[in-house]
Amino acid sequence: MKQSARAKRMARHHGRMNKQSKLNLTSLMDIFTILVFFLMVNSSEVQVLEDTKDITMPKSIADQKPKETLLIQVSDSSLVVAGRKIADTSAVTGSKDGVIPSLDEELKYQASRRPEMTEEEKQFGRKITIQGDKNIPYDILKKIMATCAQAEFRDISLAVSKKAQKSSVPAAGEG
Repeated sequence: MKQSARAKRMARHHGRMNKQSKLNLTSLMDIFTILVFFLMVNSSEVQVLEDTKDITMPKSIADQKPKETLLIQVSDSSLVVAGRKIADTSAVTGSKDGVIPSLDEELKYQASRRPEMTEEEKQFGRKITIQGDKNIPYDILKKIMATCAQAEFRDISLAVSKKAQKSSVPAAGEG
């Protein structure tokens, strides 16, 4: 039987539409490649300190990034080393000693878990970071630093929050 022009056209159309579609992966691969490079670049120089609700850190405009070290957290209620509670802040305040015995014991334990000291550590001491509330009394901080120095942790850093620097350019309408 002979087909009309319309029937032939419809048969060609249905033949084109029944083909298996192909997915173009080029643009998808481009997106994933860019995403991988973005994540690699932005995740390399970040150290995240544990953020606790009972510690409000002081503000600073320093640009130096913190290094990965042993962390001492000091709040109004407790003294924590590497996630373990060592002492109550009230007990530290009440003691007349220049050092904190429980902190000294914990620091010596932490030092024993680490490999041999490098030449830099022998000269300057092991590295440690103190993350303390901005309202802790100075005498507590002084006792903590004295205890750290006694336990060979003499390279002491104080953790602070970076505050925005004030712009030297006057705002619109000023000046």
